Amino acid sequence: MTTRLYTHEIHLQHVTPAGHPERVDRLKVVAESLAAPQFDDLVRKPSVMVDEALFELVHPAGFIKAIRSSMPEEGFATLAEDTHISAKSWESVTYAVGASLAAVDAVFEKKAHNAFCAIRPPGHHAEKATAMGFCLVNNIAIAARYAQEKHGAERVAIVDWDVHHGNGTQDIFFEDPSVLFASTHQMPLYPGTGKENETGVGNIFNTPLRENDDGSVFRDAFNARILPAVENFAPDLILVSAGFDAHYRDPLGGLKLIDDDFDWATGKLMELAARFCDNRLVSLLEGGYDLQGLGESTAAHVNRLMRG
Repeated sequence: MTTRLYTHEIHLQHVTPAGHPERVDRLKVVAESLAAPQFDDLVRKPSVMVDEALFELVHPAGFIKAIRSSMPEEGFATLAEDTHISAKSWESVTYAVGASLAAVDAVFEKKAHNAFCAIRPPGHHAEKATAMGFCLVNNIAIAARYAQEKHGAERVAIVDWDVHHGNGTQDIFFEDPSVLFASTHQMPLYPGTGKENETGVGNIFNTPLRENDDGSVFRDAFNARILPAVENFAPDLILVSAGFDAHYRDPLGGLKLIDDDFDWATGKLMELAARFCDNRLVSLLEGGYDLQGLGESTAAHVNRLMRG
């Protein structure tokens, strides 16, 4: 398998207040984990800045302008109770989306079988016109629309295993049968969405888990609901919101997954990508706030992408 890694040093300049869980150290530990010898064959590509007009594939122009104009020259500004920005945050956003779109190009142009984007800020909580949950714009939603607009993908499946429900992604595609959204997440937990009866137009598959559920419960949920939904959808592309805060060490969640669970889930989605998508799978970093758990889980995920 040819796997590409997209990231950029600008993400280290998206600075959040002291003590904030979505911090620079997250990307540092991901980089350290992926510097191990087992990743020598990982094809590393720098992200590129993209034209923010592409954000309008998902978000209204006025929303984008409002966020950009909120960037402080120094210090911090607050977009939501838990969502803070600093001088380089918007630049980091443009590179995060740039990584996502470059990865989509790579798998459709057969330059790679799959790709992982080590980016921040994350995106899956950003709704059509609302920044929240550490997220400014919805990276994975923009990537899905881009795959449809540029590469003619008729059906895009988004699988989200972050401990928090991807309310933003669900909001954007709730009435769009061309995009499937399938999620495992802890409930009750922020942001409070993600019930099983939230089904959109038959394209939304939420599978809530309970606090203290472990990998066996997670795997049962994947086998019973997530994987069959993706299989029945027969997508042209699989996108993964790869949040690693369902790890048992994470301070913001209460699930009990280990790195082997993320390895297993990655492998299962790769099997479906091989059947339906000519192996096309792109994974975007979302949550994960314990540094050891994040490093171990990311390594397991990317190692499986490379192994096939």
